Amino acid sequence: QVQLVESGGGLVQAGGSLRLSCAASRSIISIRQMGWYRQAPGKQRELVATITSSDSTNYADSVKGRFTISRDNANNTVYLQMNSLKPEDTAVYSCNANFLGVHSWGQGTQVTVSL
Repeated sequence: QVQLVESGGGLVQAGGSLRLSCAASRSIISIRQMGWYRQAPGKQRELVATITSSDSTNYADSVKGRFTISRDNANNTVYLQMNSLKPEDTAVYSCNANFLGVHSWGQGTQVTVSL
């Protein structure tokens, strides 16, 4: 199992940027896939972006062109750079790791985008 700790959330105005970080408790080199998910109040959790161990990425249509996921294997960290933020991006963002078929989750970080 992998422990994940997210950081970088906060309050930002529409059009602004934030960078989320997800620090893992072990080397992420061998973690097949890591990703970011979000859950807004009253809504189901949805995929935001994923990145594989070979750096293949996948994005939700709603964030394509605005968000970028990346991984820093040396620091066991996955990032989510969020630009051109919109109020509808407001949610709790959680990090996920799929290690040997076991999914681990962080505690989440709140992102609030104001008009």
